[in-house]
Amino acid sequence: MTTTANILVGLVAALHAYILVLEMFLWERRPGRELSGFDAEMARATAPLAANQGLYNGFLAAGLVWGLIAADPTGFRVQVFFLSCVLVAGLYGGFTANRRIFVAQALPGALALAAVLLAG
Repeated sequence: MTTTANILVGLVAALHAYILVLEMFLWERRPGRELSGFDAEMARATAPLAANQGLYNGFLAAGLVWGLIAADPTGFRVQVFFLSCVLVAGLYGGFTANRRIFVAQALPGALALAAVLLAG
């Protein structure tokens, strides 16, 4: 179960690193605009907000990587903390911004958190 948990945590970290790139660097380009559904003008107007969100996603990814490389019990605790943050952010975003966030962020975070807790 530990291997499964580590793989899921790594995938969630990679997802959040990808979101960082989309929101910080590609927001006004095709991939970012497809994600947001914004036209060029709205993407330009919201780019600073998206970059800020992207930075936070980068912190989540960094924390999850830290949890993977840190020795236990620190690694376990860090993973639980950051996956809980991912889950809360995904739930909040799903309720307030876009329901797709439930599936794209909250569900992977919840699955990884469950695997980490079961493995722990």
